[in-house]
Amino acid sequence: MLDHSKLRGITSKGLLPCPPCCPCRFALPVAWMAQPPPDPHFVLRGTGAAVHALHFSCGGGEPDIPVLFSGSENGFIHVWNLKTHRVDAALDGHGRKSVCGLKTMDGKERLLSQGRDQRICLWDLAEGRTSVTDSVFTENVGFCRCSLLKVAEGRWLMATAAKALEEVQVLELPSKTSVCTLKPEVGAKLGMPMCLKLWQGSCGSQPSLLAGYEDGSVLLWNLSTGKVLSQLICHQEPVMSLDFDSEKAKGISGSSEKVLSIWSLNEQQNLQVQKTHRLVNAGISDITIRPDKKILATAGWDHRIRIFGWKKLKPLAVLDYHTATVHSVSFSDHKSPSDRLLAAGAKDHRISIWSIYTQT
Repeated sequence: MLDHSKLRGITSKGLLPCPPCCPCRFALPVAWMAQPPPDPHFVLRGTGAAVHALHFSCGGGEPDIPVLFSGSENGFIHVWNLKTHRVDAALDGHGRKSVCGLKTMDGKERLLSQGRDQRICLWDLAEGRTSVTDSVFTENVGFCRCSLLKVAEGRWLMATAAKALEEVQVLELPSKTSVCTLKPEVGAKLGMPMCLKLWQGSCGSQPSLLAGYEDGSVLLWNLSTGKVLSQLICHQEPVMSLDFDSEKAKGISGSSEKVLSIWSLNEQQNLQVQKTHRLVNAGISDITIRPDKKILATAGWDHRIRIFGWKKLKPLAVLDYHTATVHSVSFSDHKSPSDRLLAAGAKDHRISIWSIYTQT
């Protein structure tokens, strides 16, 4: 019989090891001693609408001020000063239609934003300017975020869902030259593309595209030939988000079901499921792997942010702050590990900022 009186005053992370003689050989959970989940480092309020997109720009170093861009359902993009925790600028370029994607191009002075107004806008934010310098009309009204990849100095590739239901268009920026249009084979019945990830392996290798579709499939596309290299059915429901680690040739995807799917890409360019992880509650809005490839975060329909170790997908933390669906998660690009942050944007109009596993 365990003498509970001997547990008083013991500090623990929630697990008390069994003595060597114990036959169970498992850790005994001590619920009353478990550490409560951490609170946000701080919270940003004032967007006035659900937050659907987040992107940090913090890699400039002193005296450059680190910022967080947020895109809201009301069409506004807010530029948050992470020193003062206040808005430095509010950008209105999408006709009050929801902003669903944000990326920077070589620093915070050039911003790419995607809206439900079927436009992708390029912003000039240098020296206090807040002007749209160029735009691309996508003719697509879906929720699929575009993907951006730098391929050379001053040159990017951008993949976006096209006007035709199942197609993906790839453009070169800033010229807006069409690189290819990716069309599934007749009768494939993939449905709409739901999420996109442009990536490039070792130096000199050709860029490729991973796309998650409405039927639960993930496809690997060759941009040179416009052909599918591999197709993998990862989910029974639409693939809501995916991310890919090109160094490990391993990716992860989430859907509207209770499963995270971890898959790999072998040398023959074939996608293979490695493992699955079952969730307590259904629905993943967003997945992002931290730039150092050590942890990842998921945004849940159950209002929670979940943190996993990327190597073995070990659950590390459940961050429970928001009161509605979390739509977006983003890791900062601070140069110093101790400064690294995680941001989460939700339907409750709030952006929570977390400082977790900064030394991991």
